[in-house]
Amino acid sequence: MKRESLLNYLYRFFDIIVLLFIVFDFGYDFNENFTSPHVIGLIILLFFLLFFNVFKFVKYQYKRLKNVAFVNIIIISVLLVTSLIISLANFGESSDIILQKIKPVLEGGLILYFLLRLLVLVRHIYDVYFNPAIVFVGSFVILALAGAFLLMLPSATTNGISFTNALFTATSSVCVTGLTVVNTATDFTLIGQSIILVLIQLGGLGILTFTSFFAFFFRGSSSFKEGLNTKDFLAHEGLKDVFRVALNVVVFTLAVELVGAIFIYFTVSTNTAISNKFYFSIFHSISAFCNAGFSIFSAGLFDQSIRFNYVFQWIIMILIVFGGLGHHIIFNFYKYLKTYVLEFFNNKIIHKRVPIVTLNSKIVIYTTLILLFFGWIFIFISEYNSTLLDHATLFGKLTNAAFGSVSPRTAGFNVIDYSQMTMPSLLFVIFLMWIGASPASTGGGIKTSTFALATLNILTIAKGKSRIEIFGRRFSAESTSRAFAILSISLIIIGIAIMALLILEPKDTPLLTVVFECFSAYSTVGLSLNFTPTLTEVSKYVIIAVMFIGRIGMLNLMIGLLRQVNHQFYELPKENILIN
Repeated sequence: MKRESLLNYLYRFFDIIVLLFIVFDFGYDFNENFTSPHVIGLIILLFFLLFFNVFKFVKYQYKRLKNVAFVNIIIISVLLVTSLIISLANFGESSDIILQKIKPVLEGGLILYFLLRLLVLVRHIYDVYFNPAIVFVGSFVILALAGAFLLMLPSATTNGISFTNALFTATSSVCVTGLTVVNTATDFTLIGQSIILVLIQLGGLGILTFTSFFAFFFRGSSSFKEGLNTKDFLAHEGLKDVFRVALNVVVFTLAVELVGAIFIYFTVSTNTAISNKFYFSIFHSISAFCNAGFSIFSAGLFDQSIRFNYVFQWIIMILIVFGGLGHHIIFNFYKYLKTYVLEFFNNKIIHKRVPIVTLNSKIVIYTTLILLFFGWIFIFISEYNSTLLDHATLFGKLTNAAFGSVSPRTAGFNVIDYSQMTMPSLLFVIFLMWIGASPASTGGGIKTSTFALATLNILTIAKGKSRIEIFGRRFSAESTSRAFAILSISLIIIGIAIMALLILEPKDTPLLTVVFECFSAYSTVGLSLNFTPTLTEVSKYVIIAVMFIGRIGMLNLMIGLLRQVNHQFYELPKENILIN
């Protein structure tokens, strides 16, 4: 045990060295720093890491630790072999040129190595601290702070950035909101934009999901504590298959984002305003699926070169809807279609009497379709003689109206100037933002199921019934209580934020502008009436807090802090109160 403890200390020492190299490479890597000694230092570090991991693989006794060391050996070996192949392919060139061609490979490999080590650290936290809610919230806090410091590195921005603006941007990225106090396109370099993209991806799915994915990859199993931490974020009821669910979520997400990026690339292949079309496609595919709303255009998707590309807008909308539905709904309908196809081609298969499509899936799908359809019609009628006048064709008007119905569902992309919208449309957009996406998705808001449950409860009470019944099922009293608790908390938090901004901002600030901003922040949407860049320093921290609370869910945090084991073996006298 002492020997393994010593190895762990050496492991952490090498992690710090790798981190320092990465920070120096990307944080302070100006043109002058592309020197051969610097690259040689990276190669020497890789050899040290290789020998150390081989030593660990031989000395470690536990299979789990051996698997981690083995994966590290493979990564480092691939990097060194790739570097050797590049060197042999450029044998006639000078050593400086060869080393500079090797440098990007080494940097990418070291980043991957460090990310794996970081995820191992998060897994270690599972064993140290047990409360799943605190671990969940803490992962977002650490990710936001780490992102803020990374964005403050000299090579991440063009002219530097303050800590407040860096923290605002990092929190907006981690919480997949999209509100920005600085221009993502002009104020951040390619490195800074890439940091934002990584924060969006980790924040959209949750660092715990990625940690679970790699834990399953390394070990093929999980501990009871790890399952408790992960199942809450994945909204998985049991502990048995929670890590397989995490595996499916990560693979499904990456696959959809890759396919989305390919389609986006073909729609912008002739756009001369986009210099790096490959990066543009990857960035917007991830941003759309994670419902983040970030764009590397200064004007967002309202940019003149892209705002009339209707095929591109439909691809973005599909990615937003897929991300906003959540993996549970997608997997549930995949299972239904798979069963239907198998039964169609094989009559011997007898369908089980248990419904494949769950009540949750039905509620989410019906609510989503109703909101999208009526939102589409409402915005088309309300904006027909306003913002839709810019589009000459009927298809363009319908596409723009559809985008106006989809994007407020926590995505935050803008294909119009929202400050030019009519008042009815703005109020309806606020309503859509408040509802948001679906549970266990990349989006925010109070969620479609919460809104549906509250609406059904109103109809149930109006009919004089005591239970909510639909599709041959009834909702539990706990679900109804939770739904109304979420509704109340959301309005309280948003109300406090509105009052705070009205106090902190100039007296002539329009009320609707403040209300729109607060609903957008809480629901992690990212739409704004051009108000975010003008926020005062203190107001930025108010919005940061609102974005963070909206993403993690205040009720989840309260349950994690206040919940106690319920052993009430008594019942107090019941008495009704007047509600009129």
